[in-house]
Amino acid sequence: MQGNLINREKNQGVNLMKVIKVNELPYMQTGWGVKGRPVIDMPEIGIINLVLEPGEQVPSHKTPVDVLFQVIDGKGTVTIGEESQVVEASDIIVSPAQIPHALEANQGCLFSVYVMKVPNMKKSAIKE
Repeated sequence: MQGNLINREKNQGVNLMKVIKVNELPYMQTGWGVKGRPVIDMPEIGIINLVLEPGEQVPSHKTPVDVLFQVIDGKGTVTIGEESQVVEASDIIVSPAQIPHALEANQGCLFSVYVMKVPNMKKSAIKE
């Protein structure tokens, strides 16, 4: 408890909270040809908001770190390894490192997903 008090005293007058207005972030083109908004890019975690239009997909690929997908809007199919499932807003999907995963907006609607890499592998999906 004492450590918390010390940290608060050291940080008085400094804004520790950062609010990210995701809906105000600009869209960029990803390497897969779908829209994405980089949300957080820190060593501990990388978050991008991918927005797939009906018919779009992120093809199967592997990452060296665990990936979490949180569906923000709409529904679509997530494939991890050989298993596919239709998921919808508020669902969270866990994809272990080194297992192929893919996303597909195949339900006739927008498919908006937060892709969270822990730790951040520092390889952005955004085209420079």
